[in-house]
Amino acid sequence: MNPENKFETNINRELRDFSRSLPMILLRTREIMMEKFRPNLRKYDLTDQQWRVLRALFDHGAKDLGELSDLCCILKPSITRIIRSMEKRDLVAKNADVSDNRRTIVSIMPRGEKLVVRIGPNSEKIYQEMTAAFGESELEDLYNKLDALEKKLGNREAT
Repeated sequence: MNPENKFETNINRELRDFSRSLPMILLRTREIMMEKFRPNLRKYDLTDQQWRVLRALFDHGAKDLGELSDLCCILKPSITRIIRSMEKRDLVAKNADVSDNRRTIVSIMPRGEKLVVRIGPNSEKIYQEMTAAFGESELEDLYNKLDALEKKLGNREAT
């Protein structure tokens, strides 16, 4: 037993090495990826989360807050705050659902659509660079494996 750590037990031998923790590998990879995309987003005063909201609404159309929260992997209290700030910039609009006033529907505004159209080509250029560095078939294989992992471990269909 390490005298400096009186709480050390045999459990340490049962835990996988921290460097082989899948959540940590995915998190580190996500951060590496986002460092390539963030400068482009910052030029337009967008956060990672705001970009996810714009992309989701651009690609999928208007969504209620719960659906948007799930689609963007943003907690509901956080998405409410994010939508409020995006509304002030006329990037999105929030309206009560005409068939159920308890639901709030969020849609992308023309200004938000213009941002997606402006930022999109730069994002695609980054994807092309990643594909060239990693390999097209390797990247496609990675997408397929991550989709399969999400389907098997998650409680929803992989998108």
